[in-house]
Amino acid sequence: MQPVIPRSIRRLAALGAVLGLAFGCGQQSAELAAGNGKAGGAAVVALMQARNLSEADVRAALKTYTPTGRHDEYYMFASGGHSGQAIVIGMPSMRILKYIGVFTPEPWQGYGYGDQSGAVLAQGDRPGRELRWADTHHPALSETAGDYDGEYLFLNDKAGARIAVISLRDFTTKQIVVNPLIVSDHGGAFVTPNTEYVIEGSQYPAPLGGGYAPIESYDDTYRGAVTFWKFDRSAGRIVPEESWAIELPPYMQDLSDAGKLASDGWAFLNSFNTERATGGNLEGNPPLESGASQNDMDYLHIVNWRRGEELVKAGKAIEIAGMRVLSLQTAIDEGVLFFVGEPKSPHGVDVTPDGEELVISGKLDTHGTVYSFAKMKALIDAKRFAGTDPYGVPILPFEDSIRGQVEIGLGPLHTQYDNQGNAYTSLFIESKVAKWSLKDLQVLEKIPVHYNVGHLATPHGDTVNPQGGYVMAMNKWAIDRFSEVGPLLPQNFQLIDTSGEAMELLYDLPIPLGEPHYAQIIRADRIDPEQIYTPAGIDPATWQQDPYAVAGGEERIERGPDGVHVYMTVVRSHFKPDTIRVREGDTVHLHMTNVEQAKDATHGFTIDTYNISVSLEPGKHANVSFEADRAGVFPMYCTEFCSALHLEMAGYLLVEPKQGSEGAGTAHGQGDAARTAAR
Repeated sequence: MQPVIPRSIRRLAALGAVLGLAFGCGQQSAELAAGNGKAGGAAVVALMQARNLSEADVRAALKTYTPTGRHDEYYMFASGGHSGQAIVIGMPSMRILKYIGVFTPEPWQGYGYGDQSGAVLAQGDRPGRELRWADTHHPALSETAGDYDGEYLFLNDKAGARIAVISLRDFTTKQIVVNPLIVSDHGGAFVTPNTEYVIEGSQYPAPLGGGYAPIESYDDTYRGAVTFWKFDRSAGRIVPEESWAIELPPYMQDLSDAGKLASDGWAFLNSFNTERATGGNLEGNPPLESGASQNDMDYLHIVNWRRGEELVKAGKAIEIAGMRVLSLQTAIDEGVLFFVGEPKSPHGVDVTPDGEELVISGKLDTHGTVYSFAKMKALIDAKRFAGTDPYGVPILPFEDSIRGQVEIGLGPLHTQYDNQGNAYTSLFIESKVAKWSLKDLQVLEKIPVHYNVGHLATPHGDTVNPQGGYVMAMNKWAIDRFSEVGPLLPQNFQLIDTSGEAMELLYDLPIPLGEPHYAQIIRADRIDPEQIYTPAGIDPATWQQDPYAVAGGEERIERGPDGVHVYMTVVRSHFKPDTIRVREGDTVHLHMTNVEQAKDATHGFTIDTYNISVSLEPGKHANVSFEADRAGVFPMYCTEFCSALHLEMAGYLLVEPKQGSEGAGTAHGQGDAARTAAR
């Protein structure tokens, strides 16, 4: 891996040289940078004038400029919103590096167009329902001892109540699990400090396990749940058989976070709609959002997941839709679930790096509320409760559970941390990011963003080891930030420098893929992906040699009872075999191995009109099965520009028509006419 030059050194060198040139100071740096300080300075000033750039513009550009061939200091993994994918972005350059196909097909990677990746996508189908879109919200990097380890990425689908497992060994999706209890989620994906579990909290209550119940029975038959998906790191897979859940009252659970260090073994979910409003505005009821915003306080859910784990292992769970579930009553009786009030409509619960406190902000409140885990734990141990909710869940006294509140501003949402004891909170209504002292509970500074920021992220900002230096504001609207592209506008990520005396906006990045929500930012040196699948013939879904892998010299075409099997090698610059002859109606099984072991020696493969797209990275094997249901001649070619003979890397699928079919007559008739004309 290329070594990373420290940001401070890079900044000083670049700023000293270029700003020295631009503004007539730092002559020695100017001469070193340009070889001619005066001429170089004049040229830079002229360029600034021509492009109407200020000194602040140039400084911001220098802080993000990453010369060709130099790598970024950080990776940011962001949700892809409605695309159902994940976005990989380099920081501070803000270069988009990859879209990872997760819940939806991704043609460039051939994800969802072959047997192996198609099988991964199919894992996410619900019974009788093929799902090929998703609303991804919250990526979570795997953790060791409460800090990112760079091995795995997890991602939720709010619309399908699903969790995906992505290996950062090759940045591909390996598994999708469907939650059988719930139909929507929001408090996922979040991991426990050693990735023992991936947490998934529901959003909109419904009968657990699916099925119908009238909305009039909402209080009695609708429920939420929080699921603890067991993760087997050695296998790189979630193990549904070892996973379990807790039944929750029919409030609308929102975001989640896992405790760490002082609060390890506990998890926290906030919620809204303690009113249990159900909408029905056409029937004379208040709209759902209005009905769910009447109470001054909602409930923070406090979950002793280690105790829950013990109870499940002791056989205290019931089974619903194949999932082990601690009933709501068991969770109450056994000291697993507690509530405490939180300002209305909260949309963020963020544990501090030391695990001793939690910051919660209510969208309809102006404060950030700092909860003390030690105080809450002492209240629980002493059984000092202010009462119970309608379902019997003990409620801790609010005033005795908090250390204090900070007046942040309008529409506070999410909070992240740096390594200087500061917290950063997004202000949706103000369109600002607020920096405040966690120790003193005082706002230090605000910076405008464009516009209406939702989530934000800082490097390692939700771990035990935050890095500081940057904040990424993930804004919901762009409006006038970019060139017009019609009525559907991109979202806007804005990179903010927090290392100086004042926060400084550096960069705008349009996100044209969907509405992203959350992101996590990890040091680049924590990620070490493979460049080649070795030995050749690896199935990426399992990272094992595929049973149909093809070595050079073993290429062949065989007809069997299940169809025609084509054993193909792919190498610059040909497919072998490059002519495939089948009959109309045959099932064709392509077994393709890229036998190259050179970095970036990737080949693509498609057959015209047959809806096939395959990406064959070096050493990768792919299987594609399809029915040759259309007679004719179909070129097949490499979709990657992989060599000088790119256009020549091609061949033909020849589908012989059935005798007596319309296609057969037409094809043969045209051939006879052509031969007659030639004679």
